[in-house]
Amino acid sequence: METKLKKIKDTLYDLSELFKVFGDSTRIKILYDLFSGEKNVTEICRDLEMNQSAVSHQLKILRTTKLVQGRREGKSIVYALADDHVKTIIAMGIEHIEE
Repeated sequence: METKLKKIKDTLYDLSELFKVFGDSTRIKILYDLFSGEKNVTEICRDLEMNQSAVSHQLKILRTTKLVQGRREGKSIVYALADDHVKTIIAMGIEHIEE
């Protein structure tokens, strides 16, 4: 019984850590920008009207938490949402606040 409770506590902790990542408006903007497909840092910076340093810093966090993935294409890295779950979480959040 104690092992099951520990697993639940660990899962809830991990969930709270995931939601902390969604607590930054810049990261949300980047994720939303990637709804339309893969983009490199330059494209994201242009879309969000932000500097590369700020965007790169947030992309590192998003990659670490496995919300985005990157792949090398020539000299640059192209970023995309890690999976459809990310889009679903944001879409559900938007739906909730628009109710």
